[in-house]
This record gives sequence, C-alpha cells and structure tokens, in this order.
Amino acid sequence: MKLTRRQQEIYQTLRDSQERFEHPPTYDELCQLLGLSSRGSLHKHIQALIQAGLVEPIDGLQRGIRLTDQDQPEGIPFLGRIAAGKPIEAIAETERMKVPDELLGRGPCFVLQVNGDSMIEEGIFDGDYVIIEQQDRADNGDIVVAFVNNEEVTLKKIEQKPDQVILYPANSSMSAMIYRPDEVQIQGILTGLMRNYR
Repeated sequence: MKLTRRQQEIYQTLRDSQERFEHPPTYDELCQLLGLSSRGSLHKHIQALIQAGLVEPIDGLQRGIRLTDQDQPEGIPFLGRIAAGKPIEAIAETERMKVPDELLGRGPCFVLQVNGDSMIEEGIFDGDYVIIEQQDRADNGDIVVAFVNNEEVTLKKIEQKPDQVILYPANSSMSAMIYRPDEVQIQGILTGLMRNYR
C-alpha cells in the first residue's frame, strides 16, 4: 500500500519520537506533535498506517497506537534495585523490562526492584518490581520514589506540608522520617507492581 506524503510524515514522526515516549503516544499527544487541531484527520491517516502494517492499535485502552517494527526498544527502563547514593536520573539504563500497558502511567516510566520491607503493609515486598511514573511532584498519600539529602533513594508514602515533608513507611515497626522540603526530591510516583513467585 502506497502512503501519502502526510502519512509518511506521521510515520517518521512516530519513529523519531520513540525515545520521547516511554509508553505509546495517545492520539492527543500525536496531534500535538504533528501540529494537528483535529483528531478526526489524524484518525484517517492512522487507519492507513494500520492497513499498511506499520502501526497497530492498543486494544482496550485509550493509549493510541504503537509501531510494529521489531527494531524498536521493547519495555521500559529497568534501573535495578532501589539503591543509596544516586538520583534516578543519574542511574545508567542497563536493560529494559516488558510491563503490561495497564500498569503504566501517562508519562515516562521506569522499573525498580524493591530492597527491604519498609512497605510490606501496602503489599510491597522485598524483591518486588515497582513501576514508577517519572515526575517531580506528588499528592499527599501517594507512594513515591524520593531522593533524600542527595544520598538515598527510598520508596515511601508522602505527606507534604509548607515547612516539612514526611515520608511514611508501611511497616508498623518503623518510624516516619521528617525532612525539610529542600531535602526531598520526588523522582516519581508508584503506578504498578509486579512479583515473581519463583
């Protein structure tokens, strides 16, 4: 099937933007990327790309489409165990992990492996894999990955007040940790959990 010049442009934009999106772009994100005001006109071009076998719709979700190319990177970055000493963005991506679409957030995501038992009362155990949507803000009560005092990365429930940030473990044998707002940098919020039972 021969593509129009506009359809080729859309396909190339999708290929060029693979690194920008950790999840397949939504139709709204595609419209924004392409400078289109109407989802209707985009939909017609996308149908042509689907018929050409270049893209595929994501069933059951309003997430849009993904490329069918085999050479695109699969999964999202797996950054290892939550470790002291480095902010998330400073950790080199060594591998990627396939994650079900329904566990992903709307923005870029990454996977960490849980170290320790500070969140067991939330059902998060040592060795579990958590899916984190990368962002620098959170609502009170969110479970976040926080970089504390420029030295430790931790997974905790957050409460933010004007003069302090409280990080709560979900383990009754542990105490909450209280910091000044400038001592805590939010790295992302929890969106999903995976566990290996072997």
